[in-house]
Amino acid sequence: MNIILPLLSGFIAAVIGILPPGLINMTAAKVDFTDGRKRAMVFVLGALIVIFFQTYISVIFARYINSHQEIVVLLREIGLVIFSILSVYFLFFAKKPKLKSQDSLHLKSKRSRFFMGMLISAINFFPIPYYVFVSVTLASFNIFTFNPISIYSLVFGVVLGSFLVFYLYVLFFNKMKSKTDYFMQNMNKIIGIITGVVAIFTLYNVVKYHL
Repeated sequence: MNIILPLLSGFIAAVIGILPPGLINMTAAKVDFTDGRKRAMVFVLGALIVIFFQTYISVIFARYINSHQEIVVLLREIGLVIFSILSVYFLFFAKKPKLKSQDSLHLKSKRSRFFMGMLISAINFFPIPYYVFVSVTLASFNIFTFNPISIYSLVFGVVLGSFLVFYLYVLFFNKMKSKTDYFMQNMNKIIGIITGVVAIFTLYNVVKYHL
């Protein structure tokens, strides 16, 4: 139980967090298109190493937060406000993203896709607050505990989920460009729905604590 649930939870959280088109997965698809599958997977490996450490740092930070209940409650209330605002913004106010051709994504440093993957992943700070929130939320539902086995299970689940999404982008992005364009055009609604669901779960936790 200390292995399977955190592993699956980390896997699902990573898929949800990385599935929308972003700099890392789009660049992985571009590397595959320009340099071939082997270099694309080298790029993905570099990105995964950074994601591993980002997730581990996030969970350790979440463990400290979880031991201070007043911080957990404050973060939930802040998270409720933030996710509610994001949900309303993406569903009703955000403009549709402009589609760009793959040729507009320029790649540099063909010599080392591995270090380029590490660099692009390192400048993406979204995973840290995201996995802090995920860890604290899972712990509040007793799905995850902050012991070494559960921590590493969650982290490896995140790495596996990230790899799956990156690999699918590498494998199918160029073959399914029309469907990807449709996804991009409706990305705001998808993000709005996801943040709305998270806001509802957060509201449940806030109300449950205060009752």
